[in-house]
Amino acid sequence: MGTVTSATEQPETPAAGRTAPIPRLIATDLDGTLLRDDKTVSERTVAALAAAEAAGIEVFFVTGRPARWMDVASAHVHGHGLAICANGAAVVDLHDGGRFVEVRPLERADALAVVERLRAAVPGTSFAVECTTGFHYEPAYPPYQLDPHATVGPAEDFLAAAPVTGLAEAPVTGGGGEPRGPILKLLAHHPELAPDAFLALARTAAGEHGSITRSSPTALLEVSGLGVSKASTLAGYCAAHGITPEEVVAFGDMPNDLEMLGWAGTSYAMANAHPEVLAATTHRTAANNEDGVAAVIERIVRVACR
Repeated sequence: MGTVTSATEQPETPAAGRTAPIPRLIATDLDGTLLRDDKTVSERTVAALAAAEAAGIEVFFVTGRPARWMDVASAHVHGHGLAICANGAAVVDLHDGGRFVEVRPLERADALAVVERLRAAVPGTSFAVECTTGFHYEPAYPPYQLDPHATVGPAEDFLAAAPVTGLAEAPVTGGGGEPRGPILKLLAHHPELAPDAFLALARTAAGEHGSITRSSPTALLEVSGLGVSKASTLAGYCAAHGITPEEVVAFGDMPNDLEMLGWAGTSYAMANAHPEVLAATTHRTAANNEDGVAAVIERIVRVACR
């Protein structure tokens, strides 16, 4: 790994007279990264995001959040209005009420297989299912901001039910209806295991049926379709728009950011990041509560506007 630098220590131009490339796209996680711990976007960060877009640099929010939780940041999306949600399972248009532009679902057979294997390998696991049209959870699943319109019952019963088709394009505005559209991710919670230990056990037991990661400080895992990640969906968008990895700057703090941080040409770990994220990146910035993302964006914009 190269020399670790911080946002304030990093020189604005590299040595030997070479000019630092101006990024075309900034990709940032939300929770623990762009958002402060109280889930707000600071005035400094709002200004930095707007300045980046004014300088011709696209800003992409790339998050594990479902589209129905994007109101916290939707007012700060400029230009294209797109965001990558659910760890890469969906691209949504926040200028159009959260309309799904692209969906990369977890197949129901794979979701059922993960449930079966984790029940056997890690007793005490409870499950929830995030779909394009709503949320389903088991009675033992903890009440993490549960949707009042969600359905409740065993995950196996829900996953075995025939899905309603043609719902991938539906807006996500927090409404009701049975959540039987495409599955964005399966969530698995354990009340006692350490988060990283639970992740390792789950990947061993069921990794062949989905991409398993985590972003919560608790033992809460997120399961997407095989090959689905923040990185792969972001890479697809960039390829379609002629943007190379070297033209992307990414920010993150948790294991679900690792692939994206490894793919981007320049990546920053927050000071509050998970140890694996700190080990995987060569750049650092201040913690989320200290506007670490804004500090780097301000520097980028200064260089871009010279």
